Amino acid sequence: MFGPRDFAVRRKYVAFDLETAKDVPGEDFNWRAHRPLGISCAAIYPADAEEPVVRCGRKANGKPAPRMSEAEADRMVEELLDYEADGYTVLTWNGVGFDFDVLAEESSDPKACKKLALNHVDMMFHVHCDRGFPVKLDKAAEALGIAGMPAGMSGLLAPTLWARKRYQDVIDYVAQDVRIALEVALACEKRRQFAWITQKGSRRSFDLPHGWLSVRDALRLPDPDTSWMDSPIPRHSFIRWLRIK
Repeated sequence: MFGPRDFAVRRKYVAFDLETAKDVPGEDFNWRAHRPLGISCAAIYPADAEEPVVRCGRKANGKPAPRMSEAEADRMVEELLDYEADGYTVLTWNGVGFDFDVLAEESSDPKACKKLALNHVDMMFHVHCDRGFPVKLDKAAEALGIAGMPAGMSGLLAPTLWARKRYQDVIDYVAQDVRIALEVALACEKRRQFAWITQKGSRRSFDLPHGWLSVRDALRLPDPDTSWMDSPIPRHSFIRWLRIK
């Protein structure tokens, strides 16, 4: 279905993640009801770089702005397209269901964002397409022995901290997010297996015979059996904004 893949020829990844500016009330994070969310900052981390690069909106005096302007969001899109043109594969955790959806709304080029979303590797979406449920990045990192986020910090807190001008806390958070995503991607490719810690605390895994799949390829996976779930999350809920026929 996907054709042979040689694990000796590894992708050159560039991890990407963004944080939103608007605070979304409630624990269920029903963010679509509160959009547009705006972007406070975003991180890009090429696998061959020493450190992630974090971008944020800037005021005329150079200080961080409450949110990125459309022009600043456009530059993020252009930067990711440039990496793609240079042979990198964009990598995210839930990028097709969140990051690129938000970026498409905040930039002036939703068509380019849709292209990036379909071409890139969204590890969480791959897991969902294979297993029928999403997994948290921290739970994958824990199963693989990779250091996760500091206790008490989460993406839900980022908008509040940014509004309180705790910029460095959010910048450090988004930078760590792309570091973890990249480490998880490479560790799983090396092992040819994805692993995670379940809600009950047990370790589970499944093989990655073709490596990580792009969103486009993950969509070709057959629907898994979700009959045992009370409220399975449909695949189309992540990609509705792409309007794929």
